[in-house]
Amino acid sequence: MSRRRRATKRQHLPDARYSSTLVSQLINVVMKRGKKSAAQAIVYGAIERVSEKLEKGDPVELLLGALENCRPKLEVKSRRVGGATYQVPVEISPERQTSMAFRWLAAAANSRKGTPMTEALASEIIDAYNNSGGVVKKREETHKMAQANRAFAHLRWGNNS
Repeated sequence: MSRRRRATKRQHLPDARYSSTLVSQLINVVMKRGKKSAAQAIVYGAIERVSEKLEKGDPVELLLGALENCRPKLEVKSRRVGGATYQVPVEISPERQTSMAFRWLAAAANSRKGTPMTEALASEIIDAYNNSGGVVKKREETHKMAQANRAFAHLRWGNNS
């Protein structure tokens, strides 16, 4: 991490089809080696498949519903105090919640072997929308870890420790 200055947050431009910054952020997470058109095809195909299977309104709203179910609220960060390392629970900013959820979605879809990425991403989004699946399980594990280490919450940054 740079010690010079804080990194500036870049604004995500809305995507072409749905005019949504969330969809463009998901496209950027899915993208590998700069192949944006391939990532767009994967994400748009997955969103269409999700809206076909769930048969409910706006596809972006479905994605938002799935995102709400897999956003983590707490995480643990390592903090070194007097030679010992503690896992300190920390609340997460909304931007980081979204980016972590999208990264987890893409990783879970990528780990589904034997299926095309479009299918895998669609099924992960559906599972997240239904509050089940690997991403929701990962969020629960993260929350359990933070809950188990809440005794070290007093070691959070900003306190005079």
